[in-house]
This record gives sequence, structure tokens and C-alpha cells, in this order.
Amino acid sequence: MSVMVARKKVVRKWEKLPGRNTFCCDGRIMMARQKGIFYLTLFLILGTCALFFAFECRYLAVQLSPAIPVFAAVLFLFAMATLLRTSFSDPGVIPRALPDEAAFIEMEIEATNGTVPQGQRPPPRIKNFQINNQIVKLKYCYTCKIFRPPRASHCSICDNCVERFDHHCPWVGNCVGKRNYRYFYLFILSLSLLTIYIFTFNIVYVALKSLKIGFLNTLKETPGTYPSMVLICFFTLWSVVGLTGFHTFLVALNQTTNEDIKGSWTGKNRVQNPYSHGNIVKNCCEVLCGPLPPSVLDRRGILQQEESTAQDGSCSRGPGTQEPLATQGPGQAQEGGMKQQDSSIPLPSAVPAPPVSDTEMPEEKQRTPGELPAPSLDAGRAEH
Repeated sequence: MSVMVARKKVVRKWEKLPGRNTFCCDGRIMMARQKGIFYLTLFLILGTCALFFAFECRYLAVQLSPAIPVFAAVLFLFAMATLLRTSFSDPGVIPRALPDEAAFIEMEIEATNGTVPQGQRPPPRIKNFQINNQIVKLKYCYTCKIFRPPRASHCSICDNCVERFDHHCPWVGNCVGKRNYRYFYLFILSLSLLTIYIFTFNIVYVALKSLKIGFLNTLKETPGTYPSMVLICFFTLWSVVGLTGFHTFLVALNQTTNEDIKGSWTGKNRVQNPYSHGNIVKNCCEVLCGPLPPSVLDRRGILQQEESTAQDGSCSRGPGTQEPLATQGPGQAQEGGMKQQDSSIPLPSAVPAPPVSDTEMPEEKQRTPGELPAPSLDAGRAEH
């Protein structure tokens, strides 16, 4: 026997979100699809620190102080924590407009701009917004079908509009925006300190060992790992420290990388930054210590979809179970149809009820003299 069973399949919202992102752990982790360079970042940090803890730290802890490996471990854990927080979090993605909302926005634009003659270019879709007595233009995103908030921009790699978009960083495998910029800044700051720390104590280690056994013998003890680690630290030092200095400059001005590249508040425009407080301390406090807005994506929200599945199997029938219509005769099928139609009418019980006289019947049920009695339900069944 084939039984149709309706099941409700729980679908999370992250499974239906547009854009080019990947999700893990039931939507708790959100990253870009291009994660190859992120894995390289993990390899460089973990490999360099593993070599440092395996070789130099043991010698320096005995010769100088046991606090050297402890402080290095603290910097390493802090850098890894901020890296993972930057890579796995929502940078501030703005949801796309629903079809009804997009149609309404299109109607507003057409009503504002009017009909454009054929062959002419339509006017740009912008809105003017005033911030600190200064006009800021809100641009329309043709992909997300929304007017982007101030300082937001569309990332071509993740295919999403990100609030307070700074840049897309392949080294962390995610966009850097309003919700993860402070963690990105703390990551590059702690990584700079960790790189300087390891590089400095590598030089100290070589100097101490060279005084005892000579410089060449020191290199012979670790012929492959030590020179490579020194080179990695040397080249990483300038790039990471330089990046940290650049973002420190941006934080002091309350400016983003995207605005600096486009020259939004410098160059020919010569427009004052409306988001700057004119004070370095206030700007740093707003960017790094301000309240963190919640994610507006609701990635783990539930969408319920019904799906029907057929299951074959024999089921035991009770005494009152109706036979399938396919196995019934014509008369039985008609009787079954009458039962389905008159399911709201109570059927007479097996125990005969006491006779009711005409005087005991309600007024609407009493027969007038000469009226033929109506056929009973049992008589109709007997005919069938």
C-alpha cells in the first residue's frame, strides 16, 4: 500500500542567500569562496611560530628569561583569535531587496526621473543625503536593487553590498567592513608585533650561539629551517608593519581604504570628511571601540518547506477501516462516496432507538395528514 507522508524540511536562510559566499557550521561561519590565500596565511603564521617555539624559545628561556616564550605565546594566540574572528564573521553584508521592494523602488525612480526619450542616456540613480551639514550621494546598486547606505560599496568578489566597505582582503578570505574592521586592525597590529618579536629574538639567538660555537656552526645546527624563517620574518616584517601603519593613519582620520583610493575627501574634490570628528582620539574610539551593530542577514533563520514522500508498506486495518476504492465494487464505491459526502451527518448506531411518536417530534419534523413518510437512510442503503 502506498501512503503519502508530508514532511517539513527545515531550511536555513543562509542556504538561500545570494552572493558568492561559503558557509560552515550551519551558517555560523561566513567566508568568501576564494580561500586559498587564507590557508597560506595560516600556514605562514603557524609554521613560523612552530619553528620559533621548537628551536629558539627553549634556548632563550634558559639563557635569558622564561617570559620570552610566554609573551610570544600570548601574541600568537591573540593574532590567531583576531584572524579567525575577521575571517569567519559577517563583514556587514546588506540584504538585497525583495521583488516587491525592488518594484516599488523602480516605480519611485520612474516617477522622479520621468520617461526618458529613446536614444538618450537615463540620469544617474542617486539620492542626496545630508550628514553633518554636508551633502552625501547615495548610489543605486543594480545588482542588489537598493540605494546603498553612506560609505557602503558593492564587492565584486563576494557579490554583496557591504556596509562601511573598506576592502576585500584575500589574506583573511573575507571582506573587511563595518562589523569586522576592528578585528582586522587588531590582527595586523598583533601580527606586526609578533613578527618584530620573533625576528628580534632570532637575531639575539644567533648572537648568543655565535659567541659560544661560532656563526657557521650555529647555521649548521639548523641548516634549512633557520635561514628560511629569518627570510620569511624579514620580508613579512616590512609588508605587515607598513600595512599596520597605513591603517593606523586611516583610523586616525576615520576614513576607509575605499575612500582613500577613490579620493573621496582629498584630491580634486577638496571636500571635508563628514565622518571625521576632527580629533584623533574620538576617531579611534569610534572605529575601534564603538558599538558593534548586529548582523542584518539572520543567516540561521528558519525557512520551512513542505515536501511529500511516498512510502510503500502494508498497514494493519482496524474493524472500521475503509477499503481502498480501487478494490471495491461499483455499489461499494458509490456507498463509499455517499459516506464521504455525508460525513457530517451522524450515522445511526447499532442499538435501535425507542420509537418516537409524531407528537414528540419537533414541529419542523411532524408530518401533516396525507403526507407520505420520507424514506429512511437504512432503506436507501438496502436498495443499493
